[in-house]
Amino acid sequence: MGNILLRNIKLDGLTKDISITGRLISGIAPAFTVLPQAGTEVMDCSGKTAVPGFINMHTHSPMTLLRGIGEDVSFHDWLDKIWTIEAGIDHEFIYWGSKLAALEMIKSGTTTFNDQYWSFPETLRASKEMGIRAATGYDIMDMGDPDTAAFQKEQCMERYESFKPTDESSIFTMSFHAVYSVSEEMMLWASNFAKERNLPLHIHLCETLKEVEDCKQAHGGLTPVEYLDALGILDSRVIAAHTLWLSPNDVRILGERKVNCVHNINSNLKLSSGYRFLYNELKEAGANICIGTDGPASSNNLDMLEAMKTSALVQKAWRNDPKAMPLGELFAMSTLNGAKALQLNSGSIETGKLADINIVSTDSVHFISPGSFLANLVYSAHSDCIDSVIAGGEFVMKNRKVRAEEEILEGAGNYLSRHNLTH
Repeated sequence: MGNILLRNIKLDGLTKDISITGRLISGIAPAFTVLPQAGTEVMDCSGKTAVPGFINMHTHSPMTLLRGIGEDVSFHDWLDKIWTIEAGIDHEFIYWGSKLAALEMIKSGTTTFNDQYWSFPETLRASKEMGIRAATGYDIMDMGDPDTAAFQKEQCMERYESFKPTDESSIFTMSFHAVYSVSEEMMLWASNFAKERNLPLHIHLCETLKEVEDCKQAHGGLTPVEYLDALGILDSRVIAAHTLWLSPNDVRILGERKVNCVHNINSNLKLSSGYRFLYNELKEAGANICIGTDGPASSNNLDMLEAMKTSALVQKAWRNDPKAMPLGELFAMSTLNGAKALQLNSGSIETGKLADINIVSTDSVHFISPGSFLANLVYSAHSDCIDSVIAGGEFVMKNRKVRAEEEILEGAGNYLSRHNLTH
């Protein structure tokens, strides 16, 4: 891993030189004041702006191979169709789906993604080959079956022991799917496993009204949030995807427990799960709020800029308040807040932080206006304005070129040509 100097690049409106040594940002200085050491890779960044790499806090990356399957149906009909297909997938599916996802995420500026899927070693292998950071691990979903539960416990412990990360290039997470697909005994087991090892615990929570109503019927009137809190599961390590159908008491609990709530607007809209995400209420209660795309079979892409824009527009619309979800907070949801949730030294461009940097080309029609750069980036531009991406101190995309892009597309296509996933 060599050194990099980003010369004459805009950062927070000022022109700077950004030095990268190994995996870290080692210095930020006025433009043209840094003399590069021998062997340093120097990039002239005139006409470009640096922003932190995006952190996609909830997705199911292998589902790139399931796009467009189960469209125009209700959430639970969609879930039944997807689960039927997933019952027959193999490790090769997960590898090529994850690799295709990593390619898409790199080209849209994501340097870290929080994933939830089966056979995570294949996702981990794909992400490491592509050079971006995966937060991924074992996903519990026993459907109340004791034999499945016993198998998943044993396999989880084996895979955790084999993981043994030595740096911040990957993060092991514990996860269970949801209150309706995991037994109480296994939710507690997964939570304790995570607590004992200080791991993030990634779950789905209050995604649909049906989930809430079914939980209240099954557990003496308790909502999913109240139920998990009564079990002692909710705390600041929990990453709760969706958190959409919430009572005032749910909001209070999530805030008091400092839960990381992940908004997944495009998936929620397309599956008609809902749209009234309680951003203001959760923020004021004390929750840490992040953004995710959800899986590419329901979102249907992994573009964080698009997720940011839609999140803000819908929030402003349903509240009838143009001040809702302002740009600075919106951008933090996609960078700093995700880093906080994962306990990751990233999310901002500062000396000593991990070098996760998007280099945005502003020589385009979207940035000619003298207005706010963030407004032009989020509301006007598209992800193809991201010219180059550095993840963990290494270029994973330069001048819109990603290494082995054609081979990845060919490999994923060849897999699909050998497997009919719709039957």
